[in-house]
Amino acid sequence: LDGRVAVVTGAGAGLGRAEALALAAAGAAVVVNDYDKDAAHAVVDEIQAAGGAAVAAPGDVSSWSLAESLVQTAVTEFGQLDILVNNAGVLRDRTIFNISEDEWDTVIAVHLKGHAGTSKFATQHWRDRSKAADAPVYGRVINTSSEAFLFGSPGQPNYAAAKAGITA
Repeated sequence: LDGRVAVVTGAGAGLGRAEALALAAAGAAVVVNDYDKDAAHAVVDEIQAAGGAAVAAPGDVSSWSLAESLVQTAVTEFGQLDILVNNAGVLRDRTIFNISEDEWDTVIAVHLKGHAGTSKFATQHWRDRSKAADAPVYGRVINTSSEAFLFGSPGQPNYAAAKAGITA
């Protein structure tokens, strides 16, 4: 991925962190987004310590102004955007009859609005580049999910059994 530029949302920990580190190890410059600014900066420090190029762009991915600024950060810092990894997610372990409206709104904002906003501005960027070049451009969107949607989170009582395929 030498010469490529990636934005990874939710890259301060877990899967997003692993994705950002792997992209950087493969040669991509990485815009590291996370709601936790300290976590985002820590991942940038880790990438730079390994010889990679990265910049932190912390903030709430459900904000379309932030989504637009993530693309702009990639362009300003590294000249373009080639890869968008929509990884940001939140977990609210509640059954439907226990979840609050605020918890539901948070899940929808991050998982749906957040993915839609970043995808909107990334694809606009690629369309504009393609028109300017009068040729196709490299653009990839990767949407990730955890296995929590299938098995629950590791802290849940039946997580191990569900993951092993054991049903009650």
